[in-house]
Amino acid sequence: MEDLEEGELEYESVEEFLAAIKKEFGEGEEELVKVAELKRLEQEGRTMEEFVQEFRRVARESRYKGKPLIEEFKRGMNGIIRRKLMEAERPSTSIEQWYECATNLDRHWRESRREENGLRGR
Repeated sequence: MEDLEEGELEYESVEEFLAAIKKEFGEGEEELVKVAELKRLEQEGRTMEEFVQEFRRVARESRYKGKPLIEEFKRGMNGIIRRKLMEAERPSTSIEQWYECATNLDRHWRESRREENGLRGR
């Protein structure tokens, strides 16, 4: 930017100039878009595996880390799973542990519901 202010840079076209501006300043905007997408993500009817896969992709592009990332993950997951994980004797401390524990719990919960529905059908 200093070179531009001093008039030392020349661009052959407006497009070239705009590309340089976007390269210099556009990264933050894309990151903000990914943070907003991360904040909108919810598990809803998906399995935890599906939710974790999408959450990982968006989180990687948002550059969120540590506790803020864990908080967004907890916010987006279904309430039943979230409550059970938060009530655990030793709650997870890393996002990878949250992914693993949430996936296992969701899998067991879905399996128990299938069994329960099967028993009712008899």
